[in-house]
Amino acid sequence: MDLLAHLEAYVATADEASFSRAADRLGIAQPLLSRRIKTLEEHFGGPLFDRSRRQITTTELGVLLLPYARDVLDRAQRLRQVAGAAGRARLRGVGVPAHCAPAALARAIRAGAERGITLGMCELPPRERVSGLADGSLAYALVRVPPERGAYRVPLGLASAPEPEATDGERVPAFGGARRAIQLEDLRPRRGRRAEPAAPLPVLTLPEDQVPAHQDRLERAVARAGLPPGRFRPAGPAATALAETLAGRALLLCAEPFARQHGARWAPLGDRSLHRGYEVGAAPDRTGAADVPDWLVPLLAAAVGAAREPGPPGTGTGAEDVPARLAARG
Repeated sequence: MDLLAHLEAYVATADEASFSRAADRLGIAQPLLSRRIKTLEEHFGGPLFDRSRRQITTTELGVLLLPYARDVLDRAQRLRQVAGAAGRARLRGVGVPAHCAPAALARAIRAGAERGITLGMCELPPRERVSGLADGSLAYALVRVPPERGAYRVPLGLASAPEPEATDGERVPAFGGARRAIQLEDLRPRRGRRAEPAAPLPVLTLPEDQVPAHQDRLERAVARAGLPPGRFRPAGPAATALAETLAGRALLLCAEPFARQHGARWAPLGDRSLHRGYEVGAAPDRTGAADVPDWLVPLLAAAVGAAREPGPPGTGTGAEDVPARLAARG
């Protein structure tokens, strides 16, 4: 027996003093209401209503139990209200890359609060963001995808020391002095130039770019450019890689906001297939749907400094990315 449904029928009938009006109030058929009252009377061991007269009246047992029935229904209603409020205010984890713009993340948090949603930002590597969506520990996440397939793209470039002269007196190539796009071929040692260091500086890659698809593309691009395989090296913590870069001992493959924030020089990378691509993903709900709120997508994209790619939805950047796709295929 659905006790709450039966108690609702009991209370409504007592209030209306009519089976038909009580049924209309509850939006159910009168025979169903009558059956619920009959089942409840059998459960309590006595009649709740006197049906012998034209207008039904509440029996002594019905009068005795009525305040308790109202109390049960009131408590159930408060329980539903509290559960609904808790569901609306439930913390929803959002997986984001490291070193997002704090002000942009704050805007996303405020936008969620305005809609009764509490967002918790979690800085995670790319693989953990994907697994978090799969196991439900994250509600939303910025997911790395190939740049030609992503709705948003973050241009990558090379960061170098802020000063042309390194601490050891060797000349450090500074690519950030001009906005000219850097090609990987520019990293090849040039013979006959005394200013070039004896050993080419390594190029460090951050954990955000240490994903198989990106690493495969980078290896192919390095081979096409005629660079030794070890020239690009995965870095550990971003702070360590940045320190090596600022000290003039390495170059760093990163986005412009990260480089500028820490005083490094930066120049864009010409190969668009090596840029970062992003989509905003959602964990599937009980029905299997994975919907991302429209208001959240641009806010998360802004947090990583991503620009929306032109072209029809679902086609990435359209015809403009043909060179990038060809370069990605090697």
